[in-house]
Amino acid sequence: MKIALFSDIHANLPAFDAFLKDLDKRKADAFYCLGDLVGYNVWPNEIINEIRKRGIATLVGNHDLKVKALPQISKEELASTGKDYAYHIIEPDNRAYLQNLPSHIKLEFKLNGKQFNILMVHGSPRSVVEYVLENTDSAYVEELMNEADANVLCVGHSHKPYHRIISKDKQVINIGSVGKPKDGNAQGCYAMLSLDDSAVNPLRVEFIRFDYDIEKAAKGIEESPLPDELAERLREGV
Repeated sequence: MKIALFSDIHANLPAFDAFLKDLDKRKADAFYCLGDLVGYNVWPNEIINEIRKRGIATLVGNHDLKVKALPQISKEELASTGKDYAYHIIEPDNRAYLQNLPSHIKLEFKLNGKQFNILMVHGSPRSVVEYVLENTDSAYVEELMNEADANVLCVGHSHKPYHRIISKDKQVINIGSVGKPKDGNAQGCYAMLSLDDSAVNPLRVEFIRFDYDIEKAAKGIEESPLPDELAERLREGV
């Protein structure tokens, strides 16, 4: 079984379109989004509409939750909203969608005769804004995973992909970012998990990088009220 996991699109439509084209060629059996559909760019509605059209199970990210605190404003007021412009332009129906997304998704399997649970969250099992980084204390990570009854913990939030073995029965995967990479590689990133009950190690993880029209995404920012520095970060992958 092949499971595609992606996260942190951040309203980057050129990256999302390129990601979908790549994904459609790989024939995954299931797809999950780990949140942060919005923020930092100008196409939040297009992203949300396509996610909903495809019926992709999606978690809430910390940027998705920002819409709760921001009222709808008039078009005349948008020009002075700075970074918040990215959230103010989200349509009412899509704002409601974001506010009702779940905080986690758990998949339970029997592999090699043993229980094998995959937990998906945006930040950590405890908080949508907590980072589980490649160098986070292993004892603490194992505590989080035991608390959540997870053999594999899949996270986003940091935009830096990694696959880390914590112990014999504990693994952590950060799936990277489709639309705002921060690991020095400007290409978009997502993860493909392959499960094989007949293998000694039933889980294989592949990180997939893809090219997209970065200049189109950057210009979308520069031609909006959003800070130009966000465009430079896309170009540099930071």
